[in-house]
Amino acid sequence: MKTLLISLLAAATLPLTAQRDASIRIYPQQGTQIIDKNIYGQFSEDLGACIYGGLWVGPNSDIPNTKGYRNDVLKALKDLQVPVLRWPGGCFADEYHWMDGIGPYENRPKLVNNNWGGTVEDNSFGTHEFLNLCEMIGCDPYISANVGSGTVEEMAKWIEYMTADGESQMAVLRRKNGREKPWKVKFIGVGNESWGCGGNMRPEFYADMYRRYSTYCREYNGNRLFKVASGASDYDTNWTDVLMKNVGTRMNGLSLHYYTVGDWNHKGSATSFNNEDYYWTLGKCLEIESTIQKHITIMNKYDPKKQVALLVDEWGTWWDEEPGTIQGHLFQQNTMRDAFVAAITLNVFNKYTDRIKMANIAQVVNVLQSMILTDGPKMLLTPTYHVFEMYKVHQDATYLPLDLICDKTTVRDNREVPMLSASASRDKNGLIHITIANVDLDNAQNVSIDLQGTKIASVKGRILTSGNITDHNTFEKPDFVKPTAFNGSKIEKGQLKINMPAKSIVVLEVK
Repeated sequence: MKTLLISLLAAATLPLTAQRDASIRIYPQQGTQIIDKNIYGQFSEDLGACIYGGLWVGPNSDIPNTKGYRNDVLKALKDLQVPVLRWPGGCFADEYHWMDGIGPYENRPKLVNNNWGGTVEDNSFGTHEFLNLCEMIGCDPYISANVGSGTVEEMAKWIEYMTADGESQMAVLRRKNGREKPWKVKFIGVGNESWGCGGNMRPEFYADMYRRYSTYCREYNGNRLFKVASGASDYDTNWTDVLMKNVGTRMNGLSLHYYTVGDWNHKGSATSFNNEDYYWTLGKCLEIESTIQKHITIMNKYDPKKQVALLVDEWGTWWDEEPGTIQGHLFQQNTMRDAFVAAITLNVFNKYTDRIKMANIAQVVNVLQSMILTDGPKMLLTPTYHVFEMYKVHQDATYLPLDLICDKTTVRDNREVPMLSASASRDKNGLIHITIANVDLDNAQNVSIDLQGTKIASVKGRILTSGNITDHNTFEKPDFVKPTAFNGSKIEKGQLKINMPAKSIVVLEVK
């Protein structure tokens, strides 16, 4: 607290053009790991207006749509190059019975969403609607199956329905419902948050449940399943230890959930916060790295060959619901603070790409730290969307190790916050991309980037910044915060010299 207050008081006495010096040394010759594109994945739970009104309005809606999917949201997701989309939950997954969501709309039973506000839904968005959406935007589906309240038979038949060809019972039913050929479904989550809303299980019990349920995750017609076990929440390393010991390589992946949230009972406003709140948020966000390290250490003990992937399949900020919105729908605004949480978290994930093979920010539309907000026919892209769009250059690129030297400050709870966060990669065309976040609210950064002898022919960039850290897009001003061209870079004596404004996020393309 004292360090932060001193830092802020000192910054207040400096001119607005105050500069700090920082350096980044990138090692292009040491790049060996590929940043899995699925680290840039999304999460769509049947929650609030994520599905109904967000992704889906139905074919009879006055809102422009293609077969029931909002045209504006479809375009935005295609532009984002979403690699993988998780559905139907979340907590909702362990109460979802998939057969209620197939067949003619008029025959589908209504559903009371007990987890999220008790909303009554018509089940018009089900298996066909989700998997067809994934095909339309060109991403892999990630299905979360019901272990908490479902049966082994139910899950086994769902996989058969989606992926089997031939004359099996579920394949015939799928054809009857309008889909001739099976879908390709790679990722199957065997339950969700089984330590909590997914059944309040002990890790030993869930490990046995996983072994049982996963046995019946059959593979049909060459469709190979990537089976994901329900992993730990935040700091629960014991859960990871028990699963790695008792399940091991029977699972292809193990999930981890980490939210940037303070007091769960008083999370705070998404848009009304002070500088101290902002820096504390970044400190909590950055703690995801030490949390990941602890879980990876345990995984390495049981799995030194890294056959089991770590999937951070829920992460992001969690604030109080916006005033006047429906309780339990988790609708929150999205400011530049959220953009910084996204930027520095993705920089961390890239660093551990040898173990982290997927991450899914919560959630894609209208819920928590979303990419997109909608209100009837209106739609906007959030600052977080723009970070994902800028960072998509890292997908399936080669991670380049780097060293970063910059100023730091200490916030309450003794969390340390560096003023810069960075990541670098080289794509298949040889272009090097560098993403840098200057989280300092008051000071620009003079950043020297040493590419270790790599010849630099040209550099260009884009920047996301705004006048205030609380700035966000509204339906009246949907483009208030958006990326623009960045002209603050130059080549000098074989190095890059970058002048980054305060509170800015930059992506550079280096030839």
